[in-house]
Amino acid sequence: MVNAPEGYEGPGFLATSLDQVVGLARSKSMWPLPFATSCCGIEFMATMASTYDLARFGSERPSFSPRQADMLMVMGTISKKLGPVLRQVYEQMAEPRWVISVGACACSGGVFDTYSVLQGIDKIIPVDVYVPGCPPRPEQIIDGILKLQELVKNEPMRRRNSPEYKTLLASYGITVN
Repeated sequence: MVNAPEGYEGPGFLATSLDQVVGLARSKSMWPLPFATSCCGIEFMATMASTYDLARFGSERPSFSPRQADMLMVMGTISKKLGPVLRQVYEQMAEPRWVISVGACACSGGVFDTYSVLQGIDKIIPVDVYVPGCPPRPEQIIDGILKLQELVKNEPMRRRNSPEYKTLLASYGITVN
């Protein structure tokens, strides 16, 4: 927050910047798109249940359409054959979009060091937060979401239009309009 202008101090007045307001609103209203293929998906289901209640953090509405989600949660083993599907889902999401890689398999291929398993989803799409574990506990998934909320809250509105961001997407072969 910034200091109030002269003559506008007192109860009922708040001075801030547009970036901070938008960042706060975005961070507290993220709609997750679960892309679950294995046991990590079961842990995500436990995270959404009443014991852990992900709704307290503003993520109570899981979206199963990429066009209505802004947080892609990739959980479980991703085969090389499934990689193009994951990339297509990512490309169908509207900007701004964020990605959480949940579990050892999504982060690094896990124990499956084989020809058919993708050794980390960061080979095909950019990842914002990694949640390690096999499978990670619901507390770890919540911590990953809180870390992403902090990242979103502090991200400038113009970052997605910056040359650095366009270069990052171009390094993955993703074109930006």
